[in-house]
Amino acid sequence: MTNDRNNPKKYPIPKGDVLTEMPPRQHLLFWADDMPNRGTFHVNFKLDPNKDNWIGLYDANGKEVSASVKSKVKNQTAELIEKSGITPGLAVVIVGNDPASRVYVNSKKKACSEVGFNSYEYALPEDTTQQELLELVEKLNDDPKVNGILCQLPLPKQINENAIINAIRPEKDVDAFHPFNVGKIMIGEFAFLPCTPAGVMELIDSTGVEISGKNCVVIGRSNIVGKPMSMLLLHRSGTVTICHSKTQNLTEICKNADILVAAVGKANFVTADMVKEGAVVIDVGMNRLENGKLCGDVDFNEVQNKASYITPVPGGVGPMTIAMLMQNTLTAAKLQNDIK
Repeated sequence: MTNDRNNPKKYPIPKGDVLTEMPPRQHLLFWADDMPNRGTFHVNFKLDPNKDNWIGLYDANGKEVSASVKSKVKNQTAELIEKSGITPGLAVVIVGNDPASRVYVNSKKKACSEVGFNSYEYALPEDTTQQELLELVEKLNDDPKVNGILCQLPLPKQINENAIINAIRPEKDVDAFHPFNVGKIMIGEFAFLPCTPAGVMELIDSTGVEISGKNCVVIGRSNIVGKPMSMLLLHRSGTVTICHSKTQNLTEICKNADILVAAVGKANFVTADMVKEGAVVIDVGMNRLENGKLCGDVDFNEVQNKASYITPVPGGVGPMTIAMLMQNTLTAAKLQNDIK
Protein backbone atom coordinates (compact mmCIF):
# COMPACT_ATOMS: atom_id res chain seq x y z
CA MET A 1 0.00 0.00 0.00
CA THR A 2 1.24 3.49 -0.71
CA ASN A 3 0.34 7.16 -0.60
CA ASP A 4 3.18 8.08 -2.96
CA ARG A 5 2.87 7.39 -6.71
CA ASN A 6 6.66 7.46 -7.06
CA ASN A 7 7.23 4.91 -4.31
CA PRO A 8 4.77 2.03 -4.74
CA LYS A 9 6.53 -0.12 -2.14
CA LYS A 10 6.49 2.56 0.55
CA TYR A 11 4.41 0.67 3.10
CA PRO A 12 4.59 -3.15 2.86
CA ILE A 13 1.54 -4.90 4.25
CA PRO A 14 2.00 -6.18 6.82
CA LYS A 15 5.30 -5.35 8.44
CA GLY A 16 7.41 -8.36 9.25
CA ASP A 17 7.30 -11.86 7.81
CA VAL A 18 3.60 -12.62 8.13
CA LEU A 19 1.88 -13.03 4.75
CA THR A 20 -1.44 -11.32 4.15
CA GLU A 21 -3.48 -12.85 1.34
CA MET A 22 -6.30 -11.04 -0.40
CA PRO A 23 -9.12 -13.57 -0.92
CA PRO A 24 -10.47 -13.67 -4.51
CA ARG A 25 -13.46 -11.33 -4.98
CA GLN A 26 -13.38 -10.45 -1.29
CA HIS A 27 -11.94 -7.61 0.74
CA LEU A 28 -9.71 -6.80 3.67
CA LEU A 29 -10.03 -3.81 5.97
CA PHE A 30 -6.97 -1.69 6.83
CA TRP A 31 -6.62 1.27 9.17
CA ALA A 32 -4.55 4.18 7.89
CA ASP A 33 -3.92 5.52 11.37
CA ASP A 34 -0.10 5.61 11.60
CA MET A 35 -0.24 3.05 14.40
CA PRO A 36 1.23 -0.19 13.03
CA ASN A 37 1.97 -1.39 16.55
CA ARG A 38 -1.74 -1.96 17.04
CA GLY A 39 -1.68 -4.90 14.65
CA THR A 40 -1.11 -6.27 11.18
CA PHE A 41 -3.83 -4.24 9.49
CA HIS A 42 -2.80 -0.86 10.84
CA VAL A 43 -0.53 0.86 8.29
CA ASN A 44 2.12 3.41 9.17
CA PHE A 45 0.69 6.51 7.55
CA LYS A 46 -2.36 8.62 8.32
CA LEU A 47 -4.77 10.15 5.86
CA ASP A 48 -5.40 13.84 6.38
CA PRO A 49 -9.02 14.93 5.75
CA ASN A 50 -7.79 18.47 5.06
CA LYS A 51 -5.55 17.47 2.16
CA ASP A 52 -5.96 15.91 -1.27
CA ASN A 53 -4.94 12.38 -0.27
CA TRP A 54 -4.08 9.52 -2.57
CA ILE A 55 -3.88 5.88 -1.57
CA GLY A 56 -3.35 2.74 -3.64
CA LEU A 57 -2.61 -0.95 -3.44
CA TYR A 58 0.48 -2.13 -5.26
CA ASP A 59 0.86 -5.54 -6.89
CA ALA A 60 4.41 -6.25 -8.05
CA ASN A 61 3.90 -6.98 -11.74
CA GLY A 62 5.43 -5.64 -14.91
CA LYS A 63 2.73 -3.07 -15.61
CA GLU A 64 2.84 -1.65 -12.10
CA VAL A 65 6.62 -1.62 -11.76
CA SER A 66 7.08 -0.12 -15.24
CA ALA A 67 4.55 2.59 -14.43
CA SER A 68 6.60 3.44 -11.35
CA VAL A 69 9.83 3.63 -13.38
CA LYS A 70 8.22 5.80 -16.06
CA SER A 71 6.72 8.08 -13.42
CA LYS A 72 10.18 8.72 -11.98
CA VAL A 73 11.60 9.30 -15.47
CA LYS A 74 8.78 11.74 -16.24
CA ASN A 75 9.43 13.74 -13.07
CA GLN A 76 13.19 13.83 -13.68
CA THR A 77 12.63 14.84 -17.30
CA ALA A 78 10.40 17.73 -16.27
CA GLU A 79 13.09 18.85 -13.83
CA LEU A 80 15.77 18.57 -16.54
CA ILE A 81 13.72 20.66 -18.97
CA GLU A 82 12.98 23.29 -16.33
CA LYS A 83 16.58 23.65 -15.14
CA SER A 84 18.53 23.23 -18.37
CA GLY A 85 16.05 23.52 -21.25
CA ILE A 86 17.15 20.09 -22.50
CA THR A 87 14.50 17.64 -23.70
CA PRO A 88 15.77 14.05 -24.14
CA GLY A 89 15.40 12.77 -27.69
CA LEU A 90 15.14 9.16 -28.87
CA ALA A 91 15.53 8.18 -32.52
CA VAL A 92 13.97 4.85 -33.50
CA VAL A 93 14.83 3.32 -36.86
CA ILE A 94 12.67 0.58 -38.38
CA VAL A 95 13.55 -1.11 -41.67
CA GLY A 96 10.78 -2.98 -43.47
CA ASN A 97 7.24 -3.84 -42.48
CA ASP A 98 7.58 -6.56 -39.85
CA PRO A 99 4.30 -6.41 -37.87
CA ALA A 100 5.90 -7.25 -34.50
CA SER A 101 8.58 -4.60 -35.02
CA ARG A 102 5.91 -2.03 -35.84
CA VAL A 103 4.10 -2.82 -32.57
CA TYR A 104 7.33 -2.40 -30.60
CA VAL A 105 8.19 0.88 -32.31
CA ASN A 106 4.73 2.29 -31.66
CA SER A 107 5.00 1.30 -27.98
CA LYS A 108 8.33 3.10 -27.69
CA LYS A 109 6.95 6.24 -29.32
CA LYS A 110 3.99 6.19 -26.94
CA ALA A 111 6.30 5.82 -23.93
CA CYS A 112 8.38 8.79 -25.12
CA SER A 113 5.27 10.91 -25.24
CA GLU A 114 4.24 9.77 -21.75
CA VAL A 115 7.52 10.76 -20.11
CA GLY A 116 8.05 14.00 -22.04
CA PHE A 117 10.74 12.97 -24.55
CA ASN A 118 11.05 13.99 -28.17
CA SER A 119 10.81 10.94 -30.42
CA TYR A 120 12.07 10.69 -33.98
CA GLU A 121 10.96 7.79 -36.15
CA TYR A 122 12.80 6.77 -39.31
CA ALA A 123 10.78 4.18 -41.25
CA LEU A 124 12.88 2.80 -44.10
CA PRO A 125 11.79 0.44 -46.89
CA GLU A 126 12.58 -3.28 -46.83
CA ASP A 127 15.17 -2.94 -49.62
CA THR A 128 17.27 -0.35 -47.76
CA THR A 129 20.98 -1.08 -48.20
CA GLN A 130 23.44 -1.42 -45.37
CA GLN A 131 25.30 1.66 -46.57
CA GLU A 132 22.12 3.75 -46.55
CA LEU A 133 21.37 2.68 -42.98
CA LEU A 134 24.93 3.37 -41.89
CA GLU A 135 24.68 6.88 -43.34
CA LEU A 136 21.49 7.51 -41.36
CA VAL A 137 23.11 6.25 -38.15
CA GLU A 138 26.06 8.58 -38.68
CA LYS A 139 23.68 11.49 -39.22
CA LEU A 140 21.91 10.66 -35.94
CA ASN A 141 25.25 10.28 -34.17
CA ASP A 142 26.00 13.90 -35.08
CA ASP A 143 22.55 15.28 -34.20
CA PRO A 144 22.67 16.98 -30.76
CA LYS A 145 18.89 16.71 -30.42
CA VAL A 146 19.16 12.90 -30.48
CA ASN A 147 20.44 11.42 -27.22
CA GLY A 148 19.55 7.81 -27.92
CA ILE A 149 19.55 5.74 -31.12
CA LEU A 150 17.70 2.46 -31.44
CA CYS A 151 17.62 0.28 -34.56
CA GLN A 152 14.69 -2.09 -34.23
CA LEU A 153 15.80 -5.70 -34.69
CA PRO A 154 15.61 -7.90 -36.66
CA LEU A 155 16.93 -6.14 -39.74
CA PRO A 156 16.48 -7.42 -43.33
CA LYS A 157 18.92 -10.12 -44.39
CA GLN A 158 20.97 -7.79 -46.62
CA ILE A 159 22.02 -5.76 -43.54
CA ASN A 160 24.61 -6.99 -41.03
CA GLU A 161 23.17 -6.26 -37.59
CA ASN A 162 26.55 -6.15 -35.89
CA ALA A 163 27.79 -3.53 -38.35
CA ILE A 164 24.84 -1.29 -37.46
CA ILE A 165 25.17 -1.85 -33.72
CA ASN A 166 28.89 -1.05 -33.87
CA ALA A 167 28.22 2.15 -35.84
CA ILE A 168 26.08 3.67 -33.08
CA ARG A 169 28.22 5.77 -30.78
CA PRO A 170 28.42 4.14 -27.33
CA GLU A 171 27.10 7.24 -25.58
CA LYS A 172 23.92 7.06 -27.70
CA ASP A 173 23.59 3.26 -27.57
CA VAL A 174 20.56 3.14 -25.28
CA ASP A 175 20.07 -0.58 -26.05
CA ALA A 176 23.57 -1.19 -24.58
CA PHE A 177 24.43 -3.56 -27.44
CA HIS A 178 27.68 -1.87 -28.54
CA PRO A 179 30.81 -3.89 -27.62
CA PHE A 180 32.08 -0.92 -25.58
CA ASN A 181 28.96 -0.93 -23.41
CA VAL A 182 28.96 -4.73 -23.19
CA GLY A 183 32.52 -4.57 -21.86
CA LYS A 184 31.53 -1.93 -19.30
CA ILE A 185 28.79 -4.25 -18.08
CA MET A 186 31.31 -7.07 -17.67
CA ILE A 187 33.47 -5.01 -15.30
CA GLY A 188 30.52 -3.39 -13.53
CA GLU A 189 31.23 0.20 -14.63
CA PHE A 190 28.23 0.69 -16.91
CA ALA A 191 26.25 3.80 -17.74
CA PHE A 192 23.53 1.89 -19.58
CA LEU A 193 22.12 -1.59 -19.11
CA PRO A 194 20.41 -3.73 -21.75
CA CYS A 195 16.76 -2.88 -21.30
CA THR A 196 15.32 -6.36 -20.77
CA PRO A 197 17.87 -7.59 -18.19
CA ALA A 198 17.65 -4.24 -16.39
CA GLY A 199 13.86 -4.61 -16.30
CA VAL A 200 14.20 -8.12 -14.89
CA MET A 201 16.38 -6.79 -12.08
CA GLU A 202 13.73 -4.19 -11.24
CA LEU A 203 11.09 -6.93 -11.12
CA ILE A 204 13.20 -9.10 -8.84
CA ASP A 205 13.83 -6.14 -6.56
CA SER A 206 10.09 -5.44 -6.46
CA THR A 207 9.55 -8.83 -4.80
CA GLY A 208 11.75 -7.90 -1.86
CA VAL A 209 13.90 -10.99 -2.42
CA GLU A 210 17.60 -10.43 -1.71
CA ILE A 211 19.74 -11.60 -4.64
CA SER A 212 22.99 -11.87 -2.70
CA GLY A 213 23.86 -15.48 -1.95
CA LYS A 214 20.90 -16.90 -3.88
CA ASN A 215 21.17 -19.65 -6.49
CA CYS A 216 20.29 -17.93 -9.77
CA VAL A 217 19.69 -19.88 -12.98
CA VAL A 218 19.41 -18.19 -16.38
CA ILE A 219 18.09 -20.35 -19.20
CA GLY A 220 19.41 -18.87 -22.44
CA ARG A 221 22.76 -17.41 -23.50
CA SER A 222 21.84 -14.71 -26.02
CA ASN A 223 23.85 -11.50 -26.23
CA ILE A 224 20.67 -9.49 -25.66
CA VAL A 225 19.30 -11.23 -22.56
CA GLY A 226 21.04 -14.35 -21.28
CA LYS A 227 24.65 -13.18 -21.04
CA PRO A 228 24.04 -9.68 -19.63
CA MET A 229 21.36 -11.07 -17.30
CA SER A 230 23.87 -13.44 -15.76
CA MET A 231 26.37 -10.61 -15.28
CA LEU A 232 23.85 -8.36 -13.53
CA LEU A 233 22.92 -11.15 -11.12
CA LEU A 234 26.61 -11.82 -10.53
CA HIS A 235 27.26 -8.14 -9.80
CA ARG A 236 24.62 -8.44 -7.07
CA SER A 237 26.47 -11.44 -5.57
CA GLY A 238 24.10 -14.11 -6.86
CA THR A 239 25.54 -17.57 -7.50
CA VAL A 240 24.80 -17.81 -11.21
CA THR A 241 24.40 -20.78 -13.54
CA ILE A 242 23.81 -20.24 -17.27
CA CYS A 243 21.93 -23.03 -19.05
CA HIS A 244 21.54 -23.55 -22.79
CA SER A 245 20.72 -26.14 -25.44
CA LYS A 246 23.76 -28.27 -24.56
CA THR A 247 23.21 -28.24 -20.80
CA GLN A 248 22.86 -31.66 -19.22
CA ASN A 249 20.56 -32.37 -16.28
CA LEU A 250 18.66 -29.13 -16.90
CA THR A 251 15.74 -30.05 -14.67
CA GLU A 252 17.98 -30.79 -11.70
CA ILE A 253 19.85 -27.52 -12.13
CA CYS A 254 16.66 -25.47 -12.38
CA LYS A 255 15.16 -27.17 -9.31
CA ASN A 256 17.96 -25.70 -7.20
CA ALA A 257 17.26 -22.14 -8.34
CA ASP A 258 16.00 -19.58 -5.86
CA ILE A 259 15.70 -17.19 -8.81
CA LEU A 260 14.94 -18.64 -12.26
CA VAL A 261 15.05 -16.48 -15.40
CA ALA A 262 13.72 -18.14 -18.57
CA ALA A 263 14.85 -16.61 -21.86
CA VAL A 264 14.96 -19.60 -24.20
CA GLY A 265 12.27 -18.72 -26.76
CA LYS A 266 10.26 -21.95 -26.46
CA ALA A 267 6.61 -21.92 -25.46
CA ASN A 268 5.86 -23.39 -22.02
CA PHE A 269 9.38 -24.87 -21.85
CA VAL A 270 9.70 -24.54 -18.07
CA THR A 271 7.31 -26.88 -16.28
CA ALA A 272 6.43 -27.29 -12.63
CA ASP A 273 8.79 -30.22 -12.10
CA MET A 274 11.71 -27.90 -12.97
CA VAL A 275 10.87 -25.29 -10.32
CA LYS A 276 11.80 -25.19 -6.65
CA GLU A 277 9.02 -24.53 -4.17
CA GLY A 278 8.97 -20.82 -3.41
CA ALA A 279 11.28 -19.78 -6.26
CA VAL A 280 11.10 -16.39 -7.99
CA VAL A 281 10.38 -17.10 -11.67
CA ILE A 282 10.90 -14.42 -14.32
CA ASP A 283 9.59 -15.26 -17.80
CA VAL A 284 11.32 -13.29 -20.56
CA GLY A 285 9.85 -15.35 -23.41
CA MET A 286 7.23 -14.16 -25.86
CA ASN A 287 5.78 -16.91 -28.03
CA ARG A 288 2.61 -17.22 -30.09
CA LEU A 289 0.66 -20.48 -29.94
CA GLU A 290 -1.24 -22.01 -32.87
CA ASN A 291 -4.46 -20.56 -31.51
CA GLY A 292 -2.94 -17.09 -31.74
CA LYS A 293 -2.54 -16.56 -28.00
CA LEU A 294 0.70 -15.24 -26.53
CA CYS A 295 2.56 -17.24 -23.93
CA GLY A 296 5.97 -17.24 -22.32
CA ASP A 297 8.72 -19.79 -21.86
CA VAL A 298 7.16 -20.85 -18.55
CA ASP A 299 4.02 -22.95 -18.17
CA PHE A 300 2.33 -20.28 -16.08
CA ASN A 301 -0.71 -22.29 -14.98
CA GLU A 302 1.46 -25.09 -13.60
CA VAL A 303 4.34 -23.09 -12.17
CA GLN A 304 2.32 -20.39 -10.43
CA ASN A 305 1.31 -22.90 -7.77
CA LYS A 306 4.95 -23.47 -6.80
CA ALA A 307 6.57 -20.08 -7.32
CA SER A 308 6.51 -17.39 -4.66
CA TYR A 309 6.52 -14.89 -7.50
CA ILE A 310 6.05 -15.34 -11.26
CA THR A 311 5.73 -12.85 -14.08
CA PRO A 312 2.85 -13.23 -16.55
CA VAL A 313 3.08 -13.10 -20.34
CA PRO A 314 2.03 -10.65 -21.58
CA GLY A 315 2.23 -7.94 -18.92
CA GLY A 316 5.41 -9.01 -17.16
CA VAL A 317 8.86 -8.32 -18.56
CA GLY A 318 7.60 -6.62 -21.75
CA PRO A 319 6.48 -3.33 -20.17
CA MET A 320 9.71 -3.23 -18.17
CA THR A 321 11.87 -3.34 -21.29
CA ILE A 322 10.31 -0.13 -22.61
CA ALA A 323 10.44 1.54 -19.19
CA MET A 324 14.17 0.85 -18.91
CA LEU A 325 14.69 2.22 -22.43
CA MET A 326 13.21 5.49 -21.19
CA GLN A 327 15.56 5.40 -18.20
CA ASN A 328 18.58 4.80 -20.45
CA THR A 329 17.60 7.67 -22.75
CA LEU A 330 17.29 10.07 -19.83
CA THR A 331 20.69 8.92 -18.53
CA ALA A 332 22.19 9.46 -22.00
CA ALA A 333 20.80 13.00 -22.19
CA LYS A 334 22.31 13.87 -18.83
CA LEU A 335 25.70 12.33 -19.61
CA GLN A 336 25.95 14.06 -22.99
CA ASN A 337 25.29 17.40 -21.31
CA ASP A 338 27.46 16.82 -18.21
CA ILE A 339 24.44 16.86 -15.92
CA LYS A 340 24.43 14.66 -12.82
